[in-house]
Amino acid sequence: MSDTMMALRAHARGGPEQLVYEAAPVPAPGPGEALVAVHAAAITFAELSWDLSWTTRDGRDRTPVIPSHEVSGTVAGLGPGAEGLTVGAEVYGLIDFDRDGAAAEYVTVPAAHLAARPRSVSDEEAATLPLAALTAWQALVDHAALQPGERVLVQGGAGGVGSYAVQLAAILGGTVTATGVARQRDFVLGLGATTFLAPGAGNTAGYKAVAPGGFDVVLDTIGGAVLDASYELTRRGGRLVTLSAPPSADKAAALGVHAMFFVVTPDAAELAKLAGLVDEGRLRPVVSQVFPLRDGRQAFESATKPHPPGKTVLTVP
Repeated sequence: MSDTMMALRAHARGGPEQLVYEAAPVPAPGPGEALVAVHAAAITFAELSWDLSWTTRDGRDRTPVIPSHEVSGTVAGLGPGAEGLTVGAEVYGLIDFDRDGAAAEYVTVPAAHLAARPRSVSDEEAATLPLAALTAWQALVDHAALQPGERVLVQGGAGGVGSYAVQLAAILGGTVTATGVARQRDFVLGLGATTFLAPGAGNTAGYKAVAPGGFDVVLDTIGGAVLDASYELTRRGGRLVTLSAPPSADKAAALGVHAMFFVVTPDAAELAKLAGLVDEGRLRPVVSQVFPLRDGRQAFESATKPHPPGKTVLTVP
């Protein structure tokens, strides 16, 4: 193996304009880590705005950085004490946000954060799951404790997380309503939602037909005005999970709502469950568009252009 690889890197904090496709050192796996030969990596358009994309957890600059925190690939090496994996294993996983990501030919990941990837789909499809589907799973299962028969509202049902939240809420036995723009209706209903709501002029969240307190669980993937509208749509004693920012404790208390915010964390056991659902044909990966790694800057820039629902993926030759 060469000592260098091709990678997408940013040498200064900023947006896609900072990204350069260039040669970089191949990382060496440390204790408990695996070196993964990347086949596909999914990007999150907002990740270049996250502090942890640029710093260590104690705030120190760590440029140059490599983006993209969802990976599907093959184990190419193991560091001391890395257990549960073998070289050649096909894996996928979520990479901590304060580490270099997978927009490169190789990436190091704690072995404990990797799981066998779903085998019934491509690497590109598998790469869409570790952040987006894991976020949806943790929101619905770990935080909202969704029960069969409960009424669920997914705000932004065609988004990266929303498209998995709709599917998983239905798989878990919920009755699912989802919001989106009108052109997304058929797509979202095809994911398992029974009701679709589209915003209209002067109706930010699109709820004129929805009674206050109509949902046991509300998952807000959008924030802002949509989060503001979500409190009163949650029944008293219901659960509101928001991914954009911590909720208002005062608003939640006034309406008797359990409101919570969290950031997804790597979990190999939960990734294994998601892979099983994919291989059983119950959970469908949603790929928006695919770019070769060398065009990674254009992939990030595509956030401002019309694109299909789902995650944008980089492929590594």
